[in-house]
Amino acid sequence: MRIECAARPEDAGRRADTVLSDLLEGQTRSGVQKLLAAGAVTRAGRPVSKNDRVSAGDVFSVEIPEPESDRAVAQDLPLEIVFEDADLIVVNKPQGMVVHPAAGHADGTLVNALLHHCGESLSGIGGVLRPGIVHRIDRDTSGLLVAAKNDFAHLALS
Repeated sequence: MRIECAARPEDAGRRADTVLSDLLEGQTRSGVQKLLAAGAVTRAGRPVSKNDRVSAGDVFSVEIPEPESDRAVAQDLPLEIVFEDADLIVVNKPQGMVVHPAAGHADGTLVNALLHHCGESLSGIGGVLRPGIVHRIDRDTSGLLVAAKNDFAHLALS
């Protein structure tokens, strides 16, 4: 989504990142700085940096990216299943595999593999990024991990 905004007279001489965080509703200064670093903000057709000084009446064009999905995506990844029934699944998580999606690890996680294997049968209590996950172990730790396949099992386990 492209947004156009103009600097006000009182913005003259201020840094672009602070002015834009004031002008763009719902954007924090750090969020604006990320947009600036990505080249998503231009003034007169040229990219703007966070330290650029603003003149009254400067018109900025800001390209705000569409929000990323907050739902984990099923992926066909190998799973070593130790036990599975209608209520839970126990897997041997290998060292190096992240348990649930997070910043820097949107895919390739145990949750992505479980979504592929179990489909929609995982408990929803953990939310869209942690379906069925009752506990976790660190990425660099291997071991057995239990995931709930329904809300009753999830509550009983936790």
